[in-house]
Amino acid sequence: MASTNERDPAPAAAAGAAPGPAADLQAFAVQLRRMNGEINRLVHGFAAGQGLHPTDIQALAAILDSETPLTPGKLREHLGLTSGAVTACLDRLESAGHIRRSRESTDRRVVHLHYLPGARVSARTHFMPLAEATERARGRFDDDELALVLRFLTELNAELDAVRVPRR
Repeated sequence: MASTNERDPAPAAAAGAAPGPAADLQAFAVQLRRMNGEINRLVHGFAAGQGLHPTDIQALAAILDSETPLTPGKLREHLGLTSGAVTACLDRLESAGHIRRSRESTDRRVVHLHYLPGARVSARTHFMPLAEATERARGRFDDDELALVLRFLTELNAELDAVRVPRR
């Protein structure tokens, strides 16, 4: 984190720092951290209301967003957890009625993870304020601006996906 006032990058410019890419990067960092914090606040509330851990909600999001059914191994890689931690997470999610595990392939050793439709209703209800806030913000942009924002977020997520954190 920078040592300047991170809520307003203007003090760095006023102090003689030339405006440009560094100031822009700081402004992006501040806004991305703020958005992450607000989404985490909602995630923690949902997790607490469901008797789950916030990491369990990350797992649910990964299962929901996956284009094909995830396996526990792929989920482990995505979350950066140990096999035991993923098993415990999946046990909690299954017990709470959020997911089911199935062996649908010809190789019976392969387990697929599925987000249950009934659990989606609960999540949609909790996260409706996020959807509504997103829609209000989207309404302040035209289609070309939204396409650019979506492109930026897609590219940023691809870059972040390529970053590998060393395991302990």
